[in-house]
Amino acid sequence: MKRLLRIAIILMAPGVVAQSQDVKLWTDVDRQYLLDNLIRSRNELLNETAGLTTEQRIFKESPDRWSINEIVEHIAIWELLMTHQISKQLNAGPQPTLANNAVPDSLNFNFIMEEKKHYSTDYTKPFTYTLPMGLNDLESNLAWLLKMRNESIEFISKTNDDLRMYYTPGSRSNTHQVYITLFGHTDRHIRQIRTIKQHVMYPRAK
Repeated sequence: MKRLLRIAIILMAPGVVAQSQDVKLWTDVDRQYLLDNLIRSRNELLNETAGLTTEQRIFKESPDRWSINEIVEHIAIWELLMTHQISKQLNAGPQPTLANNAVPDSLNFNFIMEEKKHYSTDYTKPFTYTLPMGLNDLESNLAWLLKMRNESIEFISKTNDDLRMYYTPGSRSNTHQVYITLFGHTDRHIRQIRTIKQHVMYPRAK
């Protein structure tokens, strides 16, 4: 987490935008920022889940809490949802006039990284599809997540699209900012995994 906070956050103030697609808002610094954090959060998750025993993977702090395996499943579900949102934004084409009302990057970052507990179903009412079922093993959940994450990393490294010009109708967050939420969501749950490992009853390696 300290490394994350040392990384400069690129803030985009609302109102400082282009009126035409000819002006590039998404910079090389933005591209590198997303790549650094998508790769870093992916690797930190892999490090936190490497070499776990079956008992460690399924351990719960209490019956109403998630196991590490379930947390990874939940991250993958939201990765799919946010990647789908990005696809819809890109397929809708650039929306330069919407950039006039873009929220600052810090709004997305601060929301996803706040200490306050988030309830996943608050964002999916009346449905519960973001709650993990725990039916897949950890390797399957990681493979599913890594496929999506690696595709995003490849896309960002190569795209010529201005990711600050693409929006979902009715939203003030652009594609660059959705990616901030995406890696921040992973960081949020890495923090949760680390808390589980500190629990007094967490199974220790023999």
